Amino acid sequence: MFLWANSHIPQTSIQDQIRLRLENIQPGERLNIRNKNLKTSDEIYSFYANREFKEAWSSNGILTEIAYELRFEIKQAEFDGLNPSDYNLALIESFFKSFEENKKRNSENDTEDLADLDLILSDAFFHLSSHLELGKVDPTKIDSNWEIIRKSPKVNHPELLETALQSGSIRKSLESLYPSFTMYRKGREVIRALDEKRKSDSTDWKAVKIDKTLKVGDANSGIPALRERLVFWNYLEIYELENPKFYDSVMFVAVKEFQKRNGMEPDGALGKMTVNALNQSPRILMDRAAVNMERLRWLPDSLRDSEMIVVNIANFQLDYLSKGDTLFSGKVIVGKQYHASPIFSAPMKYIVFSPYWNVPNSIARNELIPSIRRNPNYLRQKNMEVVTHSGKLVDPSTINWSSKSFPYMIRQKPGGENSLGLVKFMFPNKHSVYLHDTPSKSLFEREDRALSHGCIRLQHPEKLAKLLLNDMPGWTDEKIQEAMHQTKEQIVNLNREIPVVLIYLTFWADSNGQGHFRPDIYGRDGEVLTALRK
Repeated sequence: MFLWANSHIPQTSIQDQIRLRLENIQPGERLNIRNKNLKTSDEIYSFYANREFKEAWSSNGILTEIAYELRFEIKQAEFDGLNPSDYNLALIESFFKSFEENKKRNSENDTEDLADLDLILSDAFFHLSSHLELGKVDPTKIDSNWEIIRKSPKVNHPELLETALQSGSIRKSLESLYPSFTMYRKGREVIRALDEKRKSDSTDWKAVKIDKTLKVGDANSGIPALRERLVFWNYLEIYELENPKFYDSVMFVAVKEFQKRNGMEPDGALGKMTVNALNQSPRILMDRAAVNMERLRWLPDSLRDSEMIVVNIANFQLDYLSKGDTLFSGKVIVGKQYHASPIFSAPMKYIVFSPYWNVPNSIARNELIPSIRRNPNYLRQKNMEVVTHSGKLVDPSTINWSSKSFPYMIRQKPGGENSLGLVKFMFPNKHSVYLHDTPSKSLFEREDRALSHGCIRLQHPEKLAKLLLNDMPGWTDEKIQEAMHQTKEQIVNLNREIPVVLIYLTFWADSNGQGHFRPDIYGRDGEVLTALRK
């Protein structure tokens, strides 16, 4: 079916125009159309050569419906967090406008114009397909901390386009390239909803700044703007005010709900984290969502294993997934900004109950040895000992603690005060990062839990241990507790390897289509956004 048909142009004429353009380019040279270098010359040549250079987007000199569908889908790329302008949208629009004017004048479309537009549309399809399948940005070139292997290309895009043309559906072909995670499609819905909010937005989003946490009863010049934003996001309805600068009980209820929905402690206090979240306009949130949609496109399909452990560093949370169900979720403590937890994946192979803590050399030199110099009883008080690298005990009194040379290791013996707590979960990696318990349980109540040297501290590790050992005979609750309270460490090899993924997502959408945003604790969103918008 075609949008109009008021003239006839021989197909061979457009066909010859396409062939001449493609045969004139040299190997490795990009095809240039209307002073635009096309991005996918090799794919374009393969596609047209396989169809004897026959035009793809018009028939009898008239654009087909599927050409209009592709233009629509290019515009829709905004909801994938991509730039429609990357796919020559302005040039495509100018051609469409010209052809529509020709229709009004009952004039034929020029064969050179039709040939040029055919090549531009095909290039746009291939370029957009590549971005949807693999992502626009190469993570290794902008984020040295991202070490999850990027997915490999699997789809033959010329074949995909041919299938789309034959089936009459661009949408289905592009959707087949989406990451297989449900949160990706739901994320598109969130960005679309934010765009609708943006269109009707008349709010002043000038950042509100506070010097101290505000509580009910306090007055502040920033309160009216914060109240207006709670109304904008539908947490609050407009109500009568005696003093707009007064933080009242009605607003307090709305703040608590906002905090709850945004992963914060719902205490109703207007602190730095809450105010910063309320400073985010729809446009800013769309950009933040776009960054994380790109991160999802980087992830390999192998991360959809039937059993895996996922730690979202930005959300301070661990999830244990099995056969599509979340069997356990727990709060975690991650690395400080200057000891950032790395982004990588590795298989968990064993659990260590009642572990020793082998103090990293950097911590020993920078933190422990200065403390030992000041307090000779420090090692005994901390239940620590000194050993050679072969594990032989060394008498601390024989060591010159002021010497620059320290050819030993310090380790903390098993016990309740051990910095690793009572159990650790090992997935060997070059970073020496692992999951472990901690004696400092109160830290899990903090909103900002970027507090460690890089390893991941887990709340309720005994629950995770029980799930991982569930199908290994004999590992009852009692046996697990016994193993966690020994004077010597016990290594338990798992009967299978379980993928562990440490990821960094500051936005995701849940299965209900609800968007969730978290602070960019390591300041990594900006460089991804800059690369996306280039």
